[in-house]
Amino acid sequence: MANILIIDDERAIRNVLKDILGNEGYKVEEAADGEEGLKKFLAASFDVVLCDIKMPKLDGIEFLQKATEANPDVPIIMISGHGNIETAVDAVKKGAYDYISKPPDLNRLLITIRNAMDKNTLVKETKVLKRKASKVQDIIGESEVIKKIKATIEKVAPTEARVLVTGENGSGKELVARWLHEKSARSGNALVEVNCAAIPSELIESELFGHEKGSFTSAIKQRIGKFEQANGGTLFLDEIGDMSLSAQAKVLRALQEAKITRVGGDKEINVDVRVVAATNKNLLEEVEAKNFRMDLYHRLGVILIHVPTLNERREDIPLLVDKFLQDIATEYGQQVKVIEKPALEALQQHNWTGNIRELRNVVERLIILSGKTITADDVKSYVLPR
Repeated sequence: MANILIIDDERAIRNVLKDILGNEGYKVEEAADGEEGLKKFLAASFDVVLCDIKMPKLDGIEFLQKATEANPDVPIIMISGHGNIETAVDAVKKGAYDYISKPPDLNRLLITIRNAMDKNTLVKETKVLKRKASKVQDIIGESEVIKKIKATIEKVAPTEARVLVTGENGSGKELVARWLHEKSARSGNALVEVNCAAIPSELIESELFGHEKGSFTSAIKQRIGKFEQANGGTLFLDEIGDMSLSAQAKVLRALQEAKITRVGGDKEINVDVRVVAATNKNLLEEVEAKNFRMDLYHRLGVILIHVPTLNERREDIPLLVDKFLQDIATEYGQQVKVIEKPALEALQQHNWTGNIRELRNVVERLIILSGKTITADDVKSYVLPR
């Protein structure tokens, strides 16, 4: 039930509004002046505020300024019988959601309240989504190898050193790259990710360096590449072992000279980018096979971080399972399920070819298919191969 605060020095107006809004299903609180209204506003949570302008002790505009300073997300609708266009414009400029003249048109008032609440809901949802998007997941684990990786990140992240992260698919290479960015002086700028394996070889140069209009058949407008997008921040080149040799040569030049040239262009563009690369391949073997440049390997691999497979850190599985149980329950809006010790032991004995990514999928499967408690029989039925 939405909570609405009415601030007006006229009791009759408050009573009328309270009756109307109460019949609409809203919970309503009243205040007879701006000072009382501000105290109530600061002490409780409201979805919308209806506020008169001309009031004793603290007028509506003063209330508006103090309230928006305290909580700018709550929509405040100003109501006045003494207003004009200038007053309305001034109120909106100072942060009011809308302005309605007395006596208020009730239909318009109800529509304005609904719109204000919709806006408030969108603001809250946007903030939640931004928090989810911006929050970097923790690196879960207390095994010695994970402790070593965390210690390395703490040392390396504040520097400008390029880092090459190696490890199997699903082992958490991207998470290491995100923490290298998060703990660096560049964290206020963009972390731009490029999956080199997902981009066709003929398009990788345009993706990385951008292109000028008309540089090739489908180049109908200028495109800014990932190097420019990451200027001042970090560029994460995932699966760099799949990059073509021609693109490797241009990346090498960009790292050497801190300059790029768009496809089809002749202008050199300065870029300030820290590169973190990752691969599931053995790049030294790729060098021997003439698939990867030795000079680029040495440019990228100033610091080497190897992320182990899940099979190499089985002691971390209980912590990871607990984390996934909580995260997935939150996503589904369910109570966190309990996993029995024999079930956990069975998971620790499993051969995790898909690493952490596979473990999360398995936990999600168990949450969906098992009862209130996850048992060893559930693991046998839904996880272990028949």
